[in-house]
Amino acid sequence: MSGTVLDGKRISREIQEELRSRIAALAAKHRPPALAVVRVGDNPASEIYVRNKIKACHDLGIRSIEITPPGNVSTSELIETLQPLTADASVDGILIQMPLPAQIDSDLVTSVVVDPVRDVDGFGVHSLGRLVLNEPAPRACTPAGILELLKRYRIPIAGRHAVVVGRSNIVGKPMALLLLHENATVTICHSKTPNLAEECRRADILIAAIGKPAAITASHIKPGAVVIDVGMNRIADRETVHGLFTHDPARLAAFEKNGSTLVGDVEPRAMQELSSAYTPVPGGVGPLTIAMLMANTVQIAETRLAC
Repeated sequence: MSGTVLDGKRISREIQEELRSRIAALAAKHRPPALAVVRVGDNPASEIYVRNKIKACHDLGIRSIEITPPGNVSTSELIETLQPLTADASVDGILIQMPLPAQIDSDLVTSVVVDPVRDVDGFGVHSLGRLVLNEPAPRACTPAGILELLKRYRIPIAGRHAVVVGRSNIVGKPMALLLLHENATVTICHSKTPNLAEECRRADILIAAIGKPAAITASHIKPGAVVIDVGMNRIADRETVHGLFTHDPARLAAFEKNGSTLVGDVEPRAMQELSSAYTPVPGGVGPLTIAMLMANTVQIAETRLAC
């Protein structure tokens, strides 16, 4: 058996195309939606993520503002620097790109700078609390994108057993809550879970979000399960890469050319051969995160401008 590929790129394009008419309506009646992204320092991964977010805004007609304080800024200096942004009513969504440098109190900065109405990432206490109650608020982008993917591929959720491996506030916890609100029976697993493979094998829908390359293996996957791989781990060890991608000559050739490759949290061959459907890495969950960020920005703008 070889699972159906759940094409996150295609679903991301669908979502963004559906936003265009809403953005045009806002621009015609009021103004375009606006998203501010704060990137502190020169973290290479953050630079790539922010560049992709700014590009998506540009492509859709969302006004983007990028603020780039230096990496040695203190917590108080950063809050002061961002004060004009906090007071700018023309900005609909505010995103603080994580991780922030170690000397900065991330929770304090986020709570002071990003008010609940403009929490476009859906990570704040207010947004997460409303998620628990299943009330409207911006949803964390990656879990919201996964839910869209499942629905658009018509994968049943209600009555299914979903296992989420990972308990972060960014993916694991909100993902579990979203599935629960869709009437799945949900198990959350983590680093302290005994018999992890046994728990995972009970899953009709298995979502891996633990940040460890290929940690979920064939022994964790029930044949026919839907497997959602949230991981994005860059590996450069030749022996490891050849062990994981013996079935994929194109990936091995790309590795030899580039010197590294991306692997998710699930062993790729096991995921492909045992699942009924799965998300590839790359091209699965990643594109959905940006699409849902754009959707959150538009939704916030619609709500604010309707007041």
